Amino acid sequence: MQKNYSDDSPYPPSEDTYFLEDNLVNEKGKLALDIGTGSGYLTRTLSRNFLDVIGTDIDFSSLINQNKKAKNRICCDGAEALNCKFDLIICNMPYLQSDSIQDRKVDGGKEGVEVPLKIIHSAIRCLDKSGKMLFVTSSLSNYEKLMAEASKLGLYCKIVARKKLFFEELILVQGKFS
Repeated sequence: MQKNYSDDSPYPPSEDTYFLEDNLVNEKGKLALDIGTGSGYLTRTLSRNFLDVIGTDIDFSSLINQNKKAKNRICCDGAEALNCKFDLIICNMPYLQSDSIQDRKVDGGKEGVEVPLKIIHSAIRCLDKSGKMLFVTSSLSNYEKLMAEASKLGLYCKIVARKKLFFEELILVQGKFS
Protein backbone atom coordinates (compact mmCIF):
# COMPACT_ATOMS: atom_id res chain seq x y z
CA MET A 1 0.00 0.00 0.00
CA GLN A 2 1.29 3.43 -0.95
CA LYS A 3 2.16 5.80 1.87
CA ASN A 4 0.70 9.30 1.65
CA TYR A 5 3.16 11.97 2.67
CA SER A 6 2.13 15.08 4.55
CA ASP A 7 1.52 18.10 2.32
CA ASP A 8 3.84 20.18 4.52
CA SER A 9 6.80 17.85 4.80
CA PRO A 10 9.32 17.12 2.06
CA TYR A 11 9.68 13.63 0.63
CA PRO A 12 12.03 12.03 3.18
CA PRO A 13 15.23 10.27 2.10
CA SER A 14 14.21 6.68 1.34
CA GLU A 15 15.58 3.59 -0.44
CA ASP A 16 15.37 5.28 -3.84
CA THR A 17 17.17 8.38 -2.51
CA TYR A 18 20.05 6.32 -1.12
CA PHE A 19 20.20 4.24 -4.31
CA LEU A 20 20.67 7.40 -6.38
CA GLU A 21 23.19 8.78 -3.87
CA ASP A 22 25.30 5.61 -4.13
CA ASN A 23 25.57 6.21 -7.87
CA LEU A 24 26.66 9.85 -7.58
CA VAL A 25 30.04 9.15 -5.94
CA ASN A 26 32.11 9.66 -9.12
CA GLU A 27 30.06 12.52 -10.57
CA LYS A 28 31.92 15.85 -10.66
CA GLY A 29 31.56 19.12 -12.52
CA LYS A 30 30.65 22.77 -12.40
CA LEU A 31 26.85 22.89 -12.34
CA ALA A 32 24.32 20.28 -11.21
CA LEU A 33 20.54 20.27 -10.92
CA ASP A 34 18.42 18.19 -8.54
CA ILE A 35 14.82 18.18 -9.78
CA GLY A 36 12.31 17.36 -7.06
CA THR A 37 14.81 18.10 -4.32
CA GLY A 38 12.30 17.40 -1.53
CA SER A 39 14.32 17.20 1.68
CA GLY A 40 17.42 18.60 -0.08
CA TYR A 41 19.39 15.46 0.77
CA LEU A 42 20.67 14.83 -2.77
CA THR A 43 21.30 18.53 -3.39
CA ARG A 44 23.66 18.54 -0.42
CA THR A 45 25.28 15.31 -1.67
CA LEU A 46 25.95 16.91 -5.08
CA SER A 47 27.42 20.03 -3.49
CA ARG A 48 30.46 17.98 -2.42
CA ASN A 49 31.59 17.47 -6.04
CA PHE A 50 30.05 20.38 -7.97
CA LEU A 51 30.88 24.08 -7.80
CA ASP A 52 27.21 25.06 -7.81
CA VAL A 53 24.05 23.03 -7.30
CA ILE A 54 20.44 24.06 -7.73
CA GLY A 55 17.50 22.14 -6.29
CA THR A 56 13.99 22.61 -7.66
CA ASP A 57 10.69 21.38 -6.31
CA ILE A 58 7.11 22.01 -7.33
CA ASP A 59 6.06 22.04 -3.67
CA PHE A 60 6.96 25.30 -1.93
CA SER A 61 6.21 23.92 1.54
CA SER A 62 8.74 21.12 0.95
CA LEU A 63 11.39 23.71 0.16
CA ILE A 64 10.76 25.80 3.25
CA ASN A 65 10.41 22.75 5.52
CA GLN A 66 13.71 21.07 4.57
CA ASN A 67 15.54 19.86 7.70
CA LYS A 68 18.87 21.20 6.46
CA LYS A 69 18.03 23.76 3.85
CA ALA A 70 19.84 23.46 0.54
CA LYS A 71 21.57 26.67 -0.53
CA ASN A 72 20.01 27.26 -3.98
CA ARG A 73 16.32 26.31 -3.95
CA ILE A 74 13.79 27.27 -6.58
CA CYS A 75 10.08 26.50 -6.53
CA CYS A 76 9.08 25.46 -10.04
CA ASP A 77 7.78 22.53 -12.05
CA GLY A 78 10.80 20.48 -13.20
CA ALA A 79 13.29 22.92 -14.71
CA GLU A 80 10.70 25.34 -16.14
CA ALA A 81 12.11 28.43 -14.39
CA LEU A 82 15.73 27.79 -15.38
CA ASN A 83 17.68 29.06 -18.34
CA CYS A 84 21.18 27.60 -17.99
CA LYS A 85 23.06 24.43 -18.93
CA PHE A 86 23.95 21.74 -16.40
CA ASP A 87 26.71 19.13 -16.44
CA LEU A 88 24.48 16.78 -14.46
CA ILE A 89 20.74 16.68 -13.88
CA ILE A 90 19.36 14.18 -11.38
CA CYS A 91 15.82 13.33 -10.49
CA ASN A 92 14.29 10.89 -8.06
CA MET A 93 11.00 11.28 -9.84
CA PRO A 94 7.52 10.31 -8.78
CA TYR A 95 7.22 7.01 -10.66
CA LEU A 96 4.40 5.03 -9.04
CA GLN A 97 1.52 4.15 -11.38
CA SER A 98 -1.62 6.06 -10.54
CA ASP A 99 -4.90 6.87 -12.25
CA SER A 100 -4.73 10.41 -10.89
CA ILE A 101 -2.09 12.55 -9.25
CA GLN A 102 -3.14 12.67 -5.60
CA ASP A 103 0.33 12.76 -4.05
CA ARG A 104 2.77 14.74 -6.22
CA LYS A 105 5.72 13.33 -4.27
CA VAL A 106 5.19 9.75 -5.49
CA ASP A 107 2.41 9.52 -8.11
CA GLY A 108 3.78 9.19 -11.64
CA GLY A 109 0.45 9.05 -13.48
CA LYS A 110 -0.60 6.47 -16.04
CA GLU A 111 1.93 3.62 -16.26
CA GLY A 112 4.21 5.66 -13.97
CA VAL A 113 5.51 7.64 -16.96
CA GLU A 114 3.21 10.66 -17.33
CA VAL A 115 4.89 12.84 -14.67
CA PRO A 116 8.46 11.60 -15.37
CA LEU A 117 8.09 12.47 -19.07
CA LYS A 118 6.91 15.96 -18.20
CA ILE A 119 9.98 16.38 -15.97
CA ILE A 120 12.37 15.05 -18.63
CA HIS A 121 10.81 17.33 -21.24
CA SER A 122 11.37 20.39 -19.04
CA ALA A 123 14.93 19.34 -18.11
CA ILE A 124 16.29 18.37 -21.52
CA ARG A 125 16.68 21.98 -22.68
CA CYS A 126 18.87 22.64 -19.59
CA LEU A 127 21.19 19.69 -20.18
CA ASP A 128 24.62 20.62 -21.54
CA LYS A 129 25.40 18.85 -24.82
CA SER A 130 28.14 16.86 -23.05
CA GLY A 131 26.16 16.45 -19.82
CA LYS A 132 24.07 13.60 -18.49
CA MET A 133 20.79 13.06 -16.76
CA LEU A 134 20.30 10.38 -14.11
CA PHE A 135 16.80 9.45 -13.00
CA VAL A 136 15.29 6.77 -10.81
CA THR A 137 12.36 4.69 -11.92
CA SER A 138 10.92 1.34 -10.90
CA SER A 139 9.92 -2.08 -12.15
CA LEU A 140 6.41 -1.10 -10.97
CA SER A 141 6.26 1.51 -13.74
CA ASN A 142 6.55 1.08 -17.50
CA TYR A 143 10.23 2.04 -17.50
CA GLU A 144 10.77 0.68 -21.03
CA LYS A 145 8.17 3.12 -22.36
CA LEU A 146 9.75 5.94 -20.33
CA MET A 147 13.16 5.22 -21.86
CA ALA A 148 11.70 4.97 -25.37
CA GLU A 149 9.87 8.28 -25.02
CA ALA A 150 12.99 9.98 -23.62
CA SER A 151 14.89 8.66 -26.64
CA LYS A 152 12.36 10.34 -28.93
CA LEU A 153 13.31 13.61 -27.20
CA GLY A 154 16.94 13.08 -28.23
CA LEU A 155 18.39 11.29 -25.22
CA TYR A 156 20.31 8.06 -25.57
CA CYS A 157 19.10 6.13 -22.52
CA LYS A 158 20.56 3.12 -20.79
CA ILE A 159 20.11 1.41 -17.45
CA VAL A 160 23.24 1.97 -15.35
CA ALA A 161 22.19 0.37 -12.04
CA ARG A 162 19.49 -1.78 -10.46
CA LYS A 163 18.58 -2.52 -6.87
CA LYS A 164 16.18 -5.27 -5.87
CA LEU A 165 13.84 -4.61 -2.99
CA PHE A 166 11.31 -7.08 -1.70
CA PHE A 167 8.40 -5.43 -3.57
CA GLU A 168 10.08 -3.81 -6.59
CA GLU A 169 13.33 -3.22 -8.40
CA LEU A 170 14.73 0.30 -8.47
CA ILE A 171 16.24 1.25 -11.83
CA LEU A 172 18.70 4.06 -12.49
CA VAL A 173 18.59 5.37 -16.05
CA GLN A 174 21.24 7.57 -17.63
CA GLY A 175 20.32 9.84 -20.50
CA LYS A 176 22.82 11.63 -22.75
CA PHE A 177 22.55 13.36 -26.07
CA SER A 178 23.51 10.95 -28.86
